[in-house]
Amino acid sequence: MPRSPRAEARWPWLLLTPGLLWLLGLYVLPLLGLVPLSLSEPLSRFGLDTVFTGRVANYSEVLQAYGPILVRSFSFAAIATAVGLVLAYPLAFAIRFRGGRWQPLLIGLVVLPSLSSFLVRAIAWTSLLGDNGPVLGLVESLGLIEGLNGLGVLRDGRLLNTPAAVIIGLTNTLLPFLVLPLVVAMQRIDPRLLEAAADLHAGPLRSFTRVVWPLSLPGLGAGLLLSLIPAAGDVVNPRFLGGPNDRMIANAIDNLLLVQLQAPRAAALTLVLMALISVAVVLQLRGRGLEELPLP
Repeated sequence: MPRSPRAEARWPWLLLTPGLLWLLGLYVLPLLGLVPLSLSEPLSRFGLDTVFTGRVANYSEVLQAYGPILVRSFSFAAIATAVGLVLAYPLAFAIRFRGGRWQPLLIGLVVLPSLSSFLVRAIAWTSLLGDNGPVLGLVESLGLIEGLNGLGVLRDGRLLNTPAAVIIGLTNTLLPFLVLPLVVAMQRIDPRLLEAAADLHAGPLRSFTRVVWPLSLPGLGAGLLLSLIPAAGDVVNPRFLGGPNDRMIANAIDNLLLVQLQAPRAAALTLVLMALISVAVVLQLRGRGLEELPLP
């Protein structure tokens, strides 16, 4: 017996119900709980107990005190994403059009670092970027110490505990989230289009700008969403790879809550960060429809 159109329309919602309930209980409700907390005041300097007073000044105070750190966080995230894209596009192109039967293995190698602990990877970078590490040793052997010092990449000849080290760690973390959507988007590109471009005497750069780039923009949009959001709220890389003046906004929230015991201000700063990220997401989705974003 055929089902009615109304019954058919219910099925997608029934399938989505477990996931929606999960998000409601573990994400939406705790998030809503931050709103009254952000409008409260602490009862004591030595505990996390608070009382709701409707104190809106918490928001202006955290914006005034942590505005520069917010700017730094989004700057680090943007730079790391830009560097990641420079690496991700050639890698995704090679996997899609040169990988052949090795494509699954190559994709697995891209994902493999993400299977290890986030903390372990950050600590490993401290060895690679340390004063006696191979990266700084290579830079020194090439005679680039003075030049990179002048550009601000190194600080007194050191790479660890600098903004550059934080950006390197962020780029390493974000690279799989940029490569995979680009590979998915490039799977939709017919290789014959590149052959046609070559027949029309288009070089590699022109073929990329006229064929690969416009057809991979949906993957680029998905990669930006998947990378900018976690990068702006990263707490581990600034903690282990940056110096005291290179902390990001998540480190400030951690300090407010666990060190200063200022739960209302920590909640207010968290909501400010989420609001800014939500605005960025909405602008991205308005610029390119959600149905065009090929999530991996």
